[in-house]
Amino acid sequence: MRWQERVLRKQIGGRRYAYGLGEHRDTFHVTGGFMFVHNKRLQYTVRVNGTDPGLANLLLEQFGGPQGELAAAMRYFTQAISEEDPGRKDMLFDIATEELSHLEIIGSIVAMLNRGAKGELAEAVDEQAELYRKLNGAGNDSHVTQLLYGAGTPLTNSAGVPWSAAYIDTIGEPTADLRSNIAAEARAKIIYERLINVTDDPGVRDTLGFLMTREVSHQKSFEKALYSITSNFPPGKLPPVPEYASSYFRMSTGVAPVRGPWNEGGDLNLVENPPVPVDGGDGQASVTLQPDEDAALNAMKQRLRSDPVADPPTGAELGMGKQ
Repeated sequence: MRWQERVLRKQIGGRRYAYGLGEHRDTFHVTGGFMFVHNKRLQYTVRVNGTDPGLANLLLEQFGGPQGELAAAMRYFTQAISEEDPGRKDMLFDIATEELSHLEIIGSIVAMLNRGAKGELAEAVDEQAELYRKLNGAGNDSHVTQLLYGAGTPLTNSAGVPWSAAYIDTIGEPTADLRSNIAAEARAKIIYERLINVTDDPGVRDTLGFLMTREVSHQKSFEKALYSITSNFPPGKLPPVPEYASSYFRMSTGVAPVRGPWNEGGDLNLVENPPVPVDGGDGQASVTLQPDEDAALNAMKQRLRSDPVADPPTGAELGMGKQ
């Protein structure tokens, strides 16, 4: 059968979907309503030199951890859904989709590193002591994921903590979210650097190097998108209060501070001994209460008033025999 001529059509719910396979089997064209199509080829080839459950456990940090690929994909995907700017929307969907491919890559590395232990654990080919040594040897804390998940790829970090939507820090303001995305890509790059430094497997290092480099590319895109917004600083619409917007309050005492552009010069003014309070008020918290609120509060205060001259015996004192 000539793959370039094969076209299958079928009617689904009154809509027509066309599936076309190009000259090569990895060329796949879809017309219709599908959002995602899985290509069986990874975005980057994974070559693992040998099994290593301990390293697999560390790599789970980028599978189900806070700086990992799933967190990145979900962060950008949810931002894209509500993004109003068509250019940023496309960018966020593109990067979110690529992060899903990175999730598959890192998961594939974990699976390959666990592959030997997976069979040994399932079939109990070793003596108990030897199997335990492999799963819990020096520097290897993979026994939790090995036993709980059968040497699979759980959505946990390297400590076995389940993935959480709390990792997604989107706030719905592009100038804030893009800055958060830039920081997220920077953190992910650092984790990949550290993972590269703890393995001598050339194939794993090569693939991790690719993933690390893509974080840099995404960071560039987010920075360009941020600075293409004319009013990108400060985030939001309301302007800051002018008298406090450019003051650096020195809150430490003792040795004189190291001075630099972060605390003086340019747009910043170093305030050596900031007044307390800075607004010239009395520095107290107050609220205007309605008469019934004030009466109820005073009644509660009277009922719970402490007697400063009383010295009643406590339970601890009674237990010690003091009357």
